[in-house]
Amino acid sequence: MWAIGANGCAPSDEHQGRSAEDVADFRLRLDLLCQSLRDEADLNALGHTMAYGQVTGAIRMRHRLGALWRSNPGIEHTEIAAPIIVVGQMRAGTTRMHRLLAADPAHAGTPFYCGMNPVREQPELRPVKTRIGIAVARSINPWIDVQHPFGATLVDEELPWLSYALSPAALEAQYRIPAFVAFSEARDPAPVYREFARLLRSDAAQMGNTARPRVLKCPQYAEDLRALLAQFPDARVVVTRRCSDQVLASTMSVVAGQMAYQSDRVDLAEVEAEWRRKLALREERMLAALADFAGPVAEVGFEALNADWEGEIAHVYRKLDLSLSDAALAAMRAEQGRAKTSPHHGHRAVYQPARVA
Repeated sequence: MWAIGANGCAPSDEHQGRSAEDVADFRLRLDLLCQSLRDEADLNALGHTMAYGQVTGAIRMRHRLGALWRSNPGIEHTEIAAPIIVVGQMRAGTTRMHRLLAADPAHAGTPFYCGMNPVREQPELRPVKTRIGIAVARSINPWIDVQHPFGATLVDEELPWLSYALSPAALEAQYRIPAFVAFSEARDPAPVYREFARLLRSDAAQMGNTARPRVLKCPQYAEDLRALLAQFPDARVVVTRRCSDQVLASTMSVVAGQMAYQSDRVDLAEVEAEWRRKLALREERMLAALADFAGPVAEVGFEALNADWEGEIAHVYRKLDLSLSDAALAAMRAEQGRAKTSPHHGHRAVYQPARVA
């Protein structure tokens, strides 16, 4: 797998721009992840193929990023504007808040194609390749647009960037890998977020938006907020809130839906117990990180956002000491109009666990 992932790159690209500690962290995570996938995940043929692709893809991106930093010295240390971090549980309105904030012309977001491939190409074919990838994913799992609204050029979460550093963020929502999850939860995620910071700075330099605050969002940030804020201590933070029972039910639907076609054994009771524990852990760690954070924080309620999104946005901008321009509101209204036709709204009818079965 290492030989396949590293094909075409110099062996030194594994180390380029990284400390020995960060290199060792990736190698250790790789060994333990592969062991957990072999011994615990109960993968079917499709699941095995997808897991193999994800792991080799992470190795490949590890080397491609090293090659980028070798050919563009210092790009990984590019100065960028302080980011805006949207943090909260999955299914708690983070995507909506993220895309509203990123719609502001004064801000920047991460297009999905940049999330999937953060190394710019010439000619620029990443959007085309990403559209093809989404089409393949839809053919495998026709529920993906109900679970999350996708689009190659839509602003999206930086989940792939975490996965390329072998964070469990995406993997634990697809596979039953309790040993790897336990290892990751007990381990300091600092190496993952040092890689994330290098990647964000490189992406901003390539996209030419270093002067605009990047709006970041991923549910994993709740669990790792302290490590993320250590990289960006001048960040602004937006916390989304939703009823915990609704969050759990919707989360179970997404996780069980991912696991169902990649494993022949998916136990809903087990999924519920695990994600009840996981959501509690994320809440605990997020609150602990926020308690030690002196920067600006705004909280947004899911139902309040439903009832009066413009009022909630105005509240967020006041709390973060940002200027809400007419151009920003116009762009946000356009984003709301686009979101109204999203297949994602169909998820409301199916997220109850009883119906997942």
